[in-house]
Amino acid sequence: MSTADDKTDPLAASVRSLFEASADGTRFESSLDAKMSDVVDRFLRATTVSTEIDFDALCQQFTSSTIPIAPRDVESYIEHLSADVVRHSINTASPQYIGHMTSALPYFVRPLGRLLTGLNQNLVKIETAKALTPYEREALAMMHRALYARDDAFYETHIQKRESTLGIMTSGGTLANMTALWIARNTALGPRDGFEGVEREGLAAALRHRDCKRAVVVGSALLHYSVEKAADVLGLGTQGLVRVPVDTSGRVIVAELERVIAECKRAGTMVLALVGIAGTTDSGAIDPLPEMAAIAKREGVHFHVDAAWGGPLVLSDRYKHRLAGLDLADSVTIDGHKQLYLPMGIGMVVLRDPIAAAAIEKQAQYIIRADSPDLGKRALEGSRPGMALFLHAALHVLGRSGYAFLIEEGIRKTEHMANLLETWPDFELLVQPQMNILNYRYVPTSFRDAIAARTITSDDNAAINAFNVRLQEAQRHAGQTFVSRTSLRFTRYGADPPITALRAIMANPLTTEADIHAVLQDQLEIGRKLEA
Repeated sequence: MSTADDKTDPLAASVRSLFEASADGTRFESSLDAKMSDVVDRFLRATTVSTEIDFDALCQQFTSSTIPIAPRDVESYIEHLSADVVRHSINTASPQYIGHMTSALPYFVRPLGRLLTGLNQNLVKIETAKALTPYEREALAMMHRALYARDDAFYETHIQKRESTLGIMTSGGTLANMTALWIARNTALGPRDGFEGVEREGLAAALRHRDCKRAVVVGSALLHYSVEKAADVLGLGTQGLVRVPVDTSGRVIVAELERVIAECKRAGTMVLALVGIAGTTDSGAIDPLPEMAAIAKREGVHFHVDAAWGGPLVLSDRYKHRLAGLDLADSVTIDGHKQLYLPMGIGMVVLRDPIAAAAIEKQAQYIIRADSPDLGKRALEGSRPGMALFLHAALHVLGRSGYAFLIEEGIRKTEHMANLLETWPDFELLVQPQMNILNYRYVPTSFRDAIAARTITSDDNAAINAFNVRLQEAQRHAGQTFVSRTSLRFTRYGADPPITALRAIMANPLTTEADIHAVLQDQLEIGRKLEA
């Protein structure tokens, strides 16, 4: 509704109209929705992964630092987005984009995104998220049951119990890992014998009280860098992250883990948490979780599993045995935008003990009081959107059987690609896949005999590394197909030099065997041109 001032002030009328839920506004919004849907559809239907524009040249198109004085027409701004931003974006939905943990999304998330934006709920407090608060708790209970399989009575007690926290939604796996280790630290160094706990007195005082020189987190040499961030933020320092060697499959060596734990004891170092991985980002390796859980239980330390990538395997009856021991973890990280096929900005940490999150609880009289059911009091983030809307919807629209299909197809296609690689002399499979991530490399013709005879030298590997870097960069720049690359220190070649690997991820439901063949054929052609 316009005010009297709007009649004489066109600017006021124009700005106010952007917020009004009027009939005119609804028609205009529908028109904009149609335009934006057309922009997105044209983008997703493209067969290429990206344009060939150089990134530095693209940066030069975005050099203005001045906020415009006058409001801009929305339609013209959408045209700007389409031409200058969308056009040069990466088509992560392309079936020949198989290089990162980002994939095509189910179509129903797009209208849900519009609903989420329109509702504009804030999950910090029930006064700004009355219905989405219990709704989020229900979605997290479903994930808890998938991981821990407690009985009906357990979930009837804890789903909506104010004192219980079955899981915490975050904006991604990084904050989920950080939250889990925050809980571990505060629990291990909590109040006792007159000491008020690390939360109030700080890490230095907590360690003095327990007569410890320092505190550490112990895990695989392949731990995600988010755990390093957590060690930094929690006051342990990056040297407070102790990395344990892995075998040639990328799995923690249990004997080495035992050695590290024993060294920590001798040195007067407190182990706050032991971190296992269910799907490393480099190769998809799965740590020996049962053995790690047994060590953690024996030593009385928090056992956290970073299952950001591999966690959804629990939804497949055919492959969930690969995550044996996951249900023994005190906390588990899962990333929604990975193998739950949800938009960016959805992560979660699921907690075996419903009261574990009390160790990090905070209150504020104006917003999250002690007796409130507000979700913000047991989370690192405060204000945040109701992203559980996507999770809850997907768990129902896809169901366990739908997710099982997606997981099993990804593994099947990975095995198909691995078989292809082993039949083509141009490529070398570097690690046998444990999930749906594949590490391999292109082998220039002059090195193939040495590869076959296992007489390759460190200098040879350095030359092959440089070649694969050039190949991957050329493929990315061309924009027709895409795989990523990484550096591996645990292959049969050892760590000197680390082996540059091409990294393919079979997670896009739209990727076919023909697409896999096309990606490899593209690499063959690029490789032969580079050799020539």
